[in-house]
Amino acid sequence: MICERTIVIGTPDAVDLLIRQLNLLEDAPTVIGAVLIGETSPTDLPPSVLVLGRSDDVCSICKSHSVSQAILSVPAPLASEERQVRSALGRIGVRVRIVRPLNELLASEPMSRGPRHGPSIDLASLVGRSAQPLDRDRLSTMLGGSRVLITGAGGSIGSEIARICANFDPAMLILVERAENALFEIDRDLARHHPSISRHAVLHDVVQPDRTDALVADMRPDLIFHAAAHKHVPLMEDHPAHAVTNNLFGTRSIADAAVRNGVSRFVLISSDKAVNPTSVMGATKRMAEMYVQGLGARTDHDTRLSMVRFGNVLGSACSVLPIWASQIAEGGPVTVTDERMTRYFMTIPEAAGLVIHAASMSRLEHAEVFVLDMGEPISIVRMAERFIAAHGLNARRGNTLEPLPLDSIAIHLTGARPGEKLHEELAYKDERLSPTKHPGILALSDPDLPDTTTLSAMIEHLDRARHDRSAPEVVRAIGRFVPQLATTRTAA
Repeated sequence: MICERTIVIGTPDAVDLLIRQLNLLEDAPTVIGAVLIGETSPTDLPPSVLVLGRSDDVCSICKSHSVSQAILSVPAPLASEERQVRSALGRIGVRVRIVRPLNELLASEPMSRGPRHGPSIDLASLVGRSAQPLDRDRLSTMLGGSRVLITGAGGSIGSEIARICANFDPAMLILVERAENALFEIDRDLARHHPSISRHAVLHDVVQPDRTDALVADMRPDLIFHAAAHKHVPLMEDHPAHAVTNNLFGTRSIADAAVRNGVSRFVLISSDKAVNPTSVMGATKRMAEMYVQGLGARTDHDTRLSMVRFGNVLGSACSVLPIWASQIAEGGPVTVTDERMTRYFMTIPEAAGLVIHAASMSRLEHAEVFVLDMGEPISIVRMAERFIAAHGLNARRGNTLEPLPLDSIAIHLTGARPGEKLHEELAYKDERLSPTKHPGILALSDPDLPDTTTLSAMIEHLDRARHDRSAPEVVRAIGRFVPQLATTRTAA
């Protein structure tokens, strides 16, 4: 390693820290100088660091200085520039090593809470974005001394909401979850990291209206985050009655209990798949939105109801990254449905933090719809390539059965699954999004509210339909109230 002529690449701050870290190694590489990336100035670097140039000239710098290895330490907002540099270095045969900035490593979300395959991946770097900072004063005002109830508390978003809330001295965290192991894990995690916070772990299914009402009456929460839902698109195509029961009637059950028992704030965790839905999962989330909007339009209660739409979160249970990690661990191939497919992505901590912020901005006038600023949609196949590269491997597209070099993993295209869109949306075309006081959160201006008669008919009709054993009949019933779903099924 010492014999390799090495350059370091990054911003001045990142380069300075990286060189100091390397100097602590007993067998440190021979660093001949630094290459700066982004719109940065070298004035903050110590005189001992030789600046060789900018990243635009990295290839000529490496050739003129006989560089064989480059160590990159680049902040997440400059991820696109980093990818360009890595690609250029790969073309000229320079070995690349990645060292994430220490502050980002400490703040990053591990890919999963369970056993991991391969190296620890900085998820924020995969999407090239940094999380918005928490407004601690605002959250302390809302959460401090409050009783917070979280449904789906063992899930990816629900558990992260619980962890964030625990940092703001709530009077009690009420963890509601129907999956026994998931509830045990989040309760144990909070007990270990926040032993002074009062908690109550409740094994309960919110689709039971009477027991849910009794639970809310007994626990007396000030704030409810409703994260419990069926989320897997292809699976819900085969089980539409379960999707209706969990996503619509589960929401109805807990939202009604919140209003009936005078809960101050109620937040529904929604999805971008609720916009122009082509899937049963998305349509049932849309109906859940409609029901909460209907409750918010009533004037006979003081509960502030709101909902938050956002796209995919990186690293959640059974999502694409854990699947790809398992596939890489098994030697591949990594599967992608369609090379044209794009999705909105953000990390679990960023999504959960923005959801809590949105709760602090809800008003009494109507059930507000907040939409998280997800940035630009990302190509799934390019995400797979970045994920493979983060494991130190080369991605090869194509469904070939020929053996690949040991440092390569194949990407196989499997075709879009039932209910999946090529591209998701965050708002309907006639919905206007306006910025709010908190960066990263948008609000719908003048949403189109469903009328009371429609909502009553929806609940009555779907309540009968969900007990029908015929999946097509359930889907047709959903399509009566979410016409976008009926249109896509007719077209198909």
